[in-house]
Amino acid sequence: MPIKEVIVVATHRPIFILGCPRSGGTLLRLMLRAHPRIAIPPETRLLLDAYEHRGAYGDLRRLANRQALAEWIVAGAGTRFGGLGLDPRTVADEIIAGPPTLGSALEIALRAYARRLGKPRWGDKRPGYVQHIDALLRMFPDAQIIHLVRDGRDCVDELQRTPWWRMGVYHAIATWTQAIDAGQAAASRLPSSTYIEVQYERLLADPDGELRRLCAFLGEEYLPAMTATRSSPSWRRWHEAAGEAGRLERWEAELCETVMTDRLLAYGYEPVPAARPAARHLARYATVTAHRRLAARKRAMVDARLRAGEPQPVASCVTGSES
Repeated sequence: MPIKEVIVVATHRPIFILGCPRSGGTLLRLMLRAHPRIAIPPETRLLLDAYEHRGAYGDLRRLANRQALAEWIVAGAGTRFGGLGLDPRTVADEIIAGPPTLGSALEIALRAYARRLGKPRWGDKRPGYVQHIDALLRMFPDAQIIHLVRDGRDCVDELQRTPWWRMGVYHAIATWTQAIDAGQAAASRLPSSTYIEVQYERLLADPDGELRRLCAFLGEEYLPAMTATRSSPSWRRWHEAAGEAGRLERWEAELCETVMTDRLLAYGYEPVPAARPAARHLARYATVTAHRRLAARKRAMVDARLRAGEPQPVASCVTGSES
């Protein structure tokens, strides 16, 4: 598809990279980070935790509540604020003095990171955001969403070989299929200026073309430095880890082919003829997906209750945001 000429308009819209784990999010983050206007840190673990526990902070128009939220952001257990290289006290004071909404508090922290790097746009990357796109857009209505898609069989293979993945192959397959379903649902309801899909294999095969297309979506000028990042030590380490040879067991491959076929075809991935997996594997996969759907429904119910009792909006209204 030809790339249309882009008229670049300065924007501060936040950028979110999401998708199934092991889909190339780290690679894309490195490429976007090479742009002189875009700052995307390693995973911060801030946004979802803050959103899901927002009820604990109450009305943020109260100074004490804003102080509690600010202290959690800069020093809370489980967050990775320290990786931003910011002074915690300075950021906490800015949050306390800022607009009294959850999105504003979080944006202040991530804008401070971008400001430290001399860049006007901030973003964040976390695979799990694919199941929480609505929450992101509630906090940051002007956000731009990049869903990175990769062949599900490769994602499952790599998850099985990743030290931090301990949930087994059934959950790995379900993680990919549910990420694809969530992305397709988002694509059906969000405007083309808000949501875009990028396929990992195309990004590797034609990084120049794919990044030009992505920059057109972001309203940014494409710069060759974004592909030059492939020569960096960080990129080489990631690429070597992602390219290590692995092999699913025969029944695992059969299960992948059976449950993924329609989704693979939707993205142009060629299914491999395989025998139907044993009934016990299909039954176990069905149980896992049912439990995951039930957990998602429970989260949605909790979120609905929190929304009903929210004392003020959660959307960011930081000066300079387009929300």
